[in-house]
Amino acid sequence: MSKLERLLNLLAALLHTSVPLTAEQLRTRIEGYPDADASFRRAFERDKDDLRTMGIPLKTQTVPGVDPPIDGYRIDPEEYAGSDPQLDPDELAALHLASNLVRFEGVSGDQALARLGGVVGEQEVATVAALPSDDNLGPLFEAVRSKHSVTFRYNDTDRELDPYKLSFLRGHWYLIGYDHVRNDERQFRVDRIDGRVEVGAAATTERPASTDERIESWELGDEEPIVARILVDADQAGWAKHYLGRDAVVQSHDDGSAEFDLVVRNREAFRSFVLTFLDHAELLAPADLRDELISWLEEFAA
Repeated sequence: MSKLERLLNLLAALLHTSVPLTAEQLRTRIEGYPDADASFRRAFERDKDDLRTMGIPLKTQTVPGVDPPIDGYRIDPEEYAGSDPQLDPDELAALHLASNLVRFEGVSGDQALARLGGVVGEQEVATVAALPSDDNLGPLFEAVRSKHSVTFRYNDTDRELDPYKLSFLRGHWYLIGYDHVRNDERQFRVDRIDGRVEVGAAATTERPASTDERIESWELGDEEPIVARILVDADQAGWAKHYLGRDAVVQSHDDGSAEFDLVVRNREAFRSFVLTFLDHAELLAPADLRDELISWLEEFAA
């Protein structure tokens, strides 16, 4: 991974967190940092200096609820947005080119560019990526921002949700929040919501800090949650502990292998994750999920 990619990932992480993130949290979340502690600290300090040199308002704040106090980092989106940048014509032209490369399901960025000083040129540019849109995304983004509840119909059930976060993964938008009907945290695919989302009163559920942590693909889905246990061989167990977090470890064996419990709401995505270990991991439970994986492998082999 190049330093530019790492800086962009760092910028995105700091912009999209509601609480300060510690250096160790950022180290875990962002690829490309050295493994050695001293090397990581030097690289992280250089990255912070680079962001500040570019005029990005990186803030150092005390992480709430931690004793002893520890520093965390975040970027205020409103400060980052800044004022009118007074772009030159050639800069506007470059921005126009970039806005044509990625489309939000065909929506043009010309109106936004006009507010920056006008669209330069009418050249046609081939789109290289498109993000799916949905009429409910606007109300949902506003509800997440303002911390208001939403109501909608999903799987023939009326839901009342205190939304925590919207995420885009594997070509779909997902809504995460506290479902007052199920009395538990749930994820919903936005394109499977029936009808319109209604924004209601202020949310009554405290948004957990965990919503700013990485959310895995097998956690995003509308299937009933199950707890899956996998056994990872000794040569891969260290990486698995680093990636999944030590809270997921339920047993460490003398030979160096380890067992992990993971909450699964998307069986297909979880199957893909288990198979990344090849023959270095075994799905132990539940039995129906194990049988499903074995059947899929047998069909694939045939």
